[in-house]
Amino acid sequence: MSDILRHSNDVAFTPAVKAVQARKGSRETYAQIEQRGGWRTEVDENLAAFLAETNSVYFATASAAGQPYIQHRGGPKGFIKVLDKYTLAFADYGGNRQYITQGNLSENPKANIFAMDYAHRRRVKIWGEARVVDDDPALMKSLMPQGYKARPEQVILFKISAWDTNCPQHIPQKFDAADVAAALALRDARIAQLEAELAALKGQPAAAP
Repeated sequence: MSDILRHSNDVAFTPAVKAVQARKGSRETYAQIEQRGGWRTEVDENLAAFLAETNSVYFATASAAGQPYIQHRGGPKGFIKVLDKYTLAFADYGGNRQYITQGNLSENPKANIFAMDYAHRRRVKIWGEARVVDDDPALMKSLMPQGYKARPEQVILFKISAWDTNCPQHIPQKFDAADVAAALALRDARIAQLEAELAALKGQPAAAP
């Protein structure tokens, strides 16, 4: 972290934010959280497990002038790796070659990872500082999901400043197509099994699938 924060959630709760919280009546609640230590700053079992099931995140950066930019990053579940209790990393695949994120990080390392779990209506926000690594083939190879058909171009290293979860309010429940297909396949297999058992009880051959 380039800035010294009194509380970990000061990464988001600037004086201007705290002034609005005070005006709208929520500052006392968040002050109590700060007194208990603030937001979490290390990867724990819960965050590691969440990321292990994550296949889609939004990665936010900003230019030196403060112009924000949000880019989607995806891959197989667990494509974001935990290197240590303070560091996340992922292989950054080739895309449309605009390089807005990379340009932003070259002049402003502050970044945010926003991860959604629609199936369980959960979300995680991770603040930190990120940098691009494009001269470490061994690291890139270690982060590339096995068998995934994408061209890795560089690595994003993300140092965690703080992270927090949100309540599930207003999160629509959605499911990945692959998970739905797997659930339907299990259902169909169970139906076929029950039909075969029923036919056997009746002394009749089971219907062809």
